[in-house]
Amino acid sequence: MLHLARPLVARPASPRAIRVGALCVHSIAVAFLLSGAAAAQTPAAEPASGPSVLTIFFKGTNIGREQVTLARTSSGWTISSTGRQGPPFDITLNRFEAKYTPDWQPAELHVEALVRNESVTLSTSFGVTTAISEVTRNSVTNGKTDQVSARTIALPNGVYGAYEALAARLSTAEAGAELPVYLAPNAEIRVKIRSVTPVTLEGPSATIATRRYDVTFQNPSGPFDASVSIDARHRLVRVELPAASLVIARDDASSVAMRSVTARNPNDADVTIPANGFNIAATLTSPSAPGRLRHPALVLVGGSGPTDRDETVAGIPIFAELARALADAGYMVVRYDKRGVGQSGGRIESATIGDYADDAVAVVKWIASRRDVDRRHVAVAGHSEGGAVALLAAQREKKIAAVTLVAAPGSTGADLILEQQRHVLDRMGLPDDQKQQKIELQKKIQTAVVAGTGWENVPPELRKQADTPWFRSLLLFDPAATLPKVKQPILIVQGDLDTQVPPAHADRLAQLARARKNTPPAEVVHIPGVNHLLVPATTGEVAEYTQLSGKTVSPQVAEAIAAWLRKIWGVIG
Repeated sequence: MLHLARPLVARPASPRAIRVGALCVHSIAVAFLLSGAAAAQTPAAEPASGPSVLTIFFKGTNIGREQVTLARTSSGWTISSTGRQGPPFDITLNRFEAKYTPDWQPAELHVEALVRNESVTLSTSFGVTTAISEVTRNSVTNGKTDQVSARTIALPNGVYGAYEALAARLSTAEAGAELPVYLAPNAEIRVKIRSVTPVTLEGPSATIATRRYDVTFQNPSGPFDASVSIDARHRLVRVELPAASLVIARDDASSVAMRSVTARNPNDADVTIPANGFNIAATLTSPSAPGRLRHPALVLVGGSGPTDRDETVAGIPIFAELARALADAGYMVVRYDKRGVGQSGGRIESATIGDYADDAVAVVKWIASRRDVDRRHVAVAGHSEGGAVALLAAQREKKIAAVTLVAAPGSTGADLILEQQRHVLDRMGLPDDQKQQKIELQKKIQTAVVAGTGWENVPPELRKQADTPWFRSLLLFDPAATLPKVKQPILIVQGDLDTQVPPAHADRLAQLARARKNTPPAEVVHIPGVNHLLVPATTGEVAEYTQLSGKTVSPQVAEAIAAWLRKIWGVIG
């Protein structure tokens, strides 16, 4: 089989891998997707012809570019590209060409590449329901025939110009629809559209209106989530493959100065905040009601992963909604892109939880210095992993007058990851012996990350994902060690349907906070029927996020925070 690069998802020894990189832990796919089925017919799209250049980022580092051309001819559509990807993939793409009929029925596909100095070619011809391929590797040719659906979308691994066809087909599809994708020359799978979200990419000299399609590649070994953004011309703008640590962005949307805007409040103002050798890009939301010369302020601290200032998950701009509600209650609220994300500088791949705490402190100092802010009343509110960051920041900075922990972990990061993994495995319905094998592998990974030894017991592909400064800092974080050093008042807010950080964590945090000596009392607020995204839900499971009928943060979250701050500060906010 042809693999232009290693599979975009790590290949573990067991049938499923264990994702080790976030507070939200899912099983991930093994060999970049295998399955097959037909999709309902959708109208043919008419994207704009012309060239584009894609930049390829791996773990936040630019590793290559691909020059793409989409052409409309009398016989249909032709997508062609050439490019180069550096380590760890080491691909020279000498030729890619895919031809489709006017209604996007594939006709033929050609790939010529060097993969780690090994010559690889692929030629596929399509019938209505067949794909006949010849794969040549170092002068040895093998043939293969697959059954495919009409209007399948051909995506050879590691060739991102091919996603122009996916973009064209997505542009006429709606949430809930499924499309057939042929992962040439392996097999056909289904791609399900989970959600469609309007997103504006803003930069210093350009604004791009896009639609982001959050999709799931239906792999029988486990689903693989991705997002594909397209513009008004039905052209590809951005592809995100989180489990593979890959982002592919068109040149006009790849600048660090670009950011995604999913929500905008009436009193939002974009600001730049100096940090530790770089700038943090943020949005300040001001109270609409006049009357105060100086306002109490709140800094929102985002959770794990490459979180932007709106903390958008499953199409829900969590922080944008919280900022609006808290500003309406009289608070000056700032939310910000994490370092290395959106328009913020810095490098995400080398950051630790401690580094993120330094960034939060920089934001606190900035907002406390404003003339329209009451510097005696500045609080931080951390969501999910952001709760750990908020505690570390409060330990370091006296300008922080209060701390709110929202859906925050009450155990060590190591224990939380194992707890989440057990929950995922229980829902998969695996036999006990298989579940135990996966838990033992997860323990080996975590032990190796912390100790720096024992990697011989871990598949190399999993080490690449797990062996990061951030993951080590997460595993080692222990609120029981940090909370005694935090002297500020603490509020804990918890959704009782949270399955990522279950309610018992809030009670554990409350116990630890109340055990502190010579500190203000801590309070805990449980909100019934609310999940980890702070949204009313039915089950609270991660799989439910994209199917929620209402995607609005519960007003009880902001109400609880505002009421508590009024209580402890005695100011009108």
